[in-house]
Amino acid sequence: MSRNVWLISFLLVLLPTNMIVCIAEKPSVARDIARIIGATSSHEGYMEGNGFQVTWTFGHLCTLKEPHDYTAMWKTWSLTSLPMIPERFGIKLIDDQGIRKQFSIIEGLMQKAERIVNCGDAGQEGELIQRWVMQKAQAKCPVSRLWISSMTDEAIREGFQNLKDQSDYQPLYLAGLSRAIGDWLLGMNCTRLYTLKYGQNRQVLSIGRVQTPTLALIVNRQKEIDNFKPEPYWVLATVYRDTTFTATQGKFTSKEEGEKAFSTIEGKPFTVTKVEKKEGKEQPPQLYDLTSLQVDCNRKFGYSAEMTLNLIQALYERKYTTYPRVDTQYLSDDIYPKCPQTLNGLYQTKFGGVAPYAEFIKPIGGKPLKKTKRVFDTSKVTDHHAIIPTGVIPQNLSDAERNVFDLVARRFIGVFLPDCKFSTTTVLGEVKGEENKVEFKVTGKEILDPGWRVVRGKTPDSEKPESTESSENSEKSDEERTLPTFVKGESGEHTPTLTEKMTTPPPYYNEASLLRAMETAGKFVEDETLRAAMKENGIGRPSSRAGIIETLFKRHYIKRERKRLVATPTGIELIDLIHEELLKSCELTGIWEKKLRDIEHKTYDPAQFIAELKQQVTDIVNDVMRDPTNRRITLLTDAEVKKVKSNKHKKQ
Repeated sequence: MSRNVWLISFLLVLLPTNMIVCIAEKPSVARDIARIIGATSSHEGYMEGNGFQVTWTFGHLCTLKEPHDYTAMWKTWSLTSLPMIPERFGIKLIDDQGIRKQFSIIEGLMQKAERIVNCGDAGQEGELIQRWVMQKAQAKCPVSRLWISSMTDEAIREGFQNLKDQSDYQPLYLAGLSRAIGDWLLGMNCTRLYTLKYGQNRQVLSIGRVQTPTLALIVNRQKEIDNFKPEPYWVLATVYRDTTFTATQGKFTSKEEGEKAFSTIEGKPFTVTKVEKKEGKEQPPQLYDLTSLQVDCNRKFGYSAEMTLNLIQALYERKYTTYPRVDTQYLSDDIYPKCPQTLNGLYQTKFGGVAPYAEFIKPIGGKPLKKTKRVFDTSKVTDHHAIIPTGVIPQNLSDAERNVFDLVARRFIGVFLPDCKFSTTTVLGEVKGEENKVEFKVTGKEILDPGWRVVRGKTPDSEKPESTESSENSEKSDEERTLPTFVKGESGEHTPTLTEKMTTPPPYYNEASLLRAMETAGKFVEDETLRAAMKENGIGRPSSRAGIIETLFKRHYIKRERKRLVATPTGIELIDLIHEELLKSCELTGIWEKKLRDIEHKTYDPAQFIAELKQQVTDIVNDVMRDPTNRRITLLTDAEVKKVKSNKHKKQ
C-alpha cells in the first residue's frame, strides 16, 4: 500500500474514520479513479476500499422536467397554452430502467456519506450532470471537487491532493443551469409554436437556440450561391523564361480593354525592372483547441465533427491526450516543466515498430525548451489548457485514433522547434509599347530552413481561409515555388496571353468551414489573435457544435453532397419563415454565449439572463401568433428522403 501513503495521510487530516463517496461521469473513469485511490472491492454499481466508495453516472441521469410535469394542460400541444413558462424549474430522472437502478445505488451511498467528491468531467456540462444527481439524491454532506485535465495516474493523484470546495465552482454550475433553462424555454416553446403554426401537423418542427442560427448560416450561403450571377473578366499574363508573370493592373472587366493591353505588348521585348529578395520567418501553428482539431480532421481525413470529438474523447479516457472539450490554444505556465517528460513519451512512441517522432525530438532533447507567449500564457487559460499528449505511450490505437493522435503529437512537438526560415523573391518586369507600358509581377518562395515544418508532413494548414475552399477543387499544393535567377535589366522574348475567366460564387459550407463560422459567429477571421477574440461570441460551445450539426442532419434540414453541406427544402423554408432575428442571428446568439461565460466569471446575474429570455420567448410567441398568412413548410419523411436520393442516383 506504499503508493497510497499520501492518500491515507490526506484522509487522516480530512476525515479520520468516515466514508467518502466519489462520483464519476462514466464507469471507465470511475474504475481508473478507484484503482488509484485503493477502492478495489467491486460491488453492484460502485467500487469500495481504503475509505472510499466510487460510483458513476452514464452521462446525464437527470434532466429538466417536461412541460406536462408542471401542469396537465401543457401535455397537449396547443397554441393557446403558449408561452409555457414554469414559475420554478425542476429536475427529474430520465425514464430508463438502467438509469433508475444506478441512481438508486448512488442515492443510497450519498445518504450515508460524510463527504462527496464530484469527479465529473471538469467543465460546465460535467458540473451540471453531477450537481443534478446530488440534488435529486438530496445529499446533505459537504462536497469537494476533483478538477483534472488528463486521466493519467499522476493527474488523478495530484487532483486528490488538491481537492477544491464545491462552492468554488458554483458560478460554473449556474452558467450550466442557465444554459439548460434557456434552451428549454426557447426549444420547448418555439418548437411547439412553429410545429403547430407552420408544420402541417405531420412532423415536429425543431427550433433551437444554437441549431437554428447554424442552419441559417447554411441556408444564407446557399441562397448566395443560387443567386450568384457569374461575370466575365480577363487576365493578362506573359511567359518569360518559363515563368508566368501577371499584369499588376489586375483583371480587365471588358475584353476590349484586355485586347488593347495585349496589343500594346505583343512583339515587344520583356525587361526585368526589379529583383527583390526578403528573408522571413514563419512561426509554428498554435496548439489545438477542439474546433481547430475538428477542422483539420475534416480536411485531412474527412472525419465529421462528431467523429473527431468521439475519437479525441476516447484518447483522453485512455490517458493519451488531455481534456478535449476546450476552446483555448494555450498552456498555463505550470505545464512548461512537464513538457520534457511528455516529449520523452512521444520519443519512445512506436507504431508498427517505427518511432515516428524520434527524429523530430532528438535535436531538442536534453536542452532547455523554447518558451513563447504563443504557447504558454496562463492569462489565456481558464478551466483547461490546449489539447496536448500526456506522454503516456499509446497502445493498440485504431487507424482513426492514430490519425487524431498524430495530429496532436506533431502540433505539440512543432511549438518547440525553430521558426521556419524562408526567402521571398519578387520580380517585376515591363513591356513598353509605343505610347505606354504594362507592368508585370511574379513572386516565389524558397524554404531556407524548414524549422518546425519538418513535423508537418502532409498535415493540412488549418489556417487556410475557408473562403477559398471548394469541395470540387483540391487544396492548393503546399510545395513552395522557387524562381529561376533573374537579373535587373535583362530582356528577351516572351509569350503574352489574355485569358477569359468567370467570377465564382462562394463555396458551399463543409464541416470544417462551418465549424469555423460557428466559432467566429459567422465571420471568416483567419488571424489567430482576432479569431481568439471572436470566440467569446461564437455559436454554441466547442463540445456542442458537433452534436448540433448532427441534429440538423437528423431533422432533414441539411444533407451531405460529397463534402458539401446542403440545405433541404424543409431547412430553407424554415429559415424563410422565421423573421425573428433572435432565433437565427449568429451575432445575437453569440452575445448569449458571452453572457453565459460572464455568469461563469461572476460578472453577470443568472436571474437577469433567465428574466430576459422569458420576455424574449413571450415576444416571439406573440409575434408568430399575429402572422395572418397561411404558410406551410414542406416536410420530408425518412422514406421520402431515401426516395429523393434514389431518384437522384438513377439520373446520374
